[in-house]
Amino acid sequence: MTTGEKLIKWDNRIPEDQWIIYKQAMDAANAVKVPFLLGGTFGLAAYTDIWRETKDMDFFIKPENKDKLIDAFTKAGFEDYYEQKPYDRTWIYRSTKHGMIVDIIWMMANRRAVIDDLWFEYSLPVQLHGEHVRIIPMEELFWCKLYIMQHDRCDWPDLLCVAYMNEKTFRWDHLFERLGKDLPLLASIISILMWVSPRKARELPDRLYEKLGITKPLETITGEEEKQRRDFLDSREWLTVAKL
Repeated sequence: MTTGEKLIKWDNRIPEDQWIIYKQAMDAANAVKVPFLLGGTFGLAAYTDIWRETKDMDFFIKPENKDKLIDAFTKAGFEDYYEQKPYDRTWIYRSTKHGMIVDIIWMMANRRAVIDDLWFEYSLPVQLHGEHVRIIPMEELFWCKLYIMQHDRCDWPDLLCVAYMNEKTFRWDHLFERLGKDLPLLASIISILMWVSPRKARELPDRLYEKLGITKPLETITGEEEKQRRDFLDSREWLTVAKL
């Protein structure tokens, strides 16, 4: 491992047949010297150690590199997923090969943000199967998922996990700047965490509560009561480190 790389515990969970395709995509990007960051399932796993079985990989790149990377993927045998299932091509390019999907993303679906230099500056270096790659910053992962609350998908449980497990390293001030007038969304997430785990919520910095205009929790509950509250939302394991 190189200096600063995070030791991960979940790369052995990636099926070999899937990793072959992911490796081809990474090789294609590296061959044309397009910097990329991994997000999605890989991002969540990097910051929570919770791995979910998936058949896709998300590449986050700056918009000026999208055409170059799409061309590189095409030459590497990847096809446009649009032919199988149409999608909005203004913020993402979805490629597929042997049933695996590799997405190229250069902005949020809601157009709230474009991938910029700060994503790369604060990215997390990790090693996957001997490959040195970088994961999108924890705060940008949080920023993206904060807006995903759709009828058939909600990423807020992921946000609770990230906040629950990274309260001492999270760069809250950076997220404040990213959110701007959307801070009430963050206040909602923190309020949920305060109910689920007052103990963990009290470990969050005072400046976070001051910025959001909410009172730091004083309530004390037992570990069993905390588990019961978690189970009220989802009885499956979701707010603790998965046993890998």
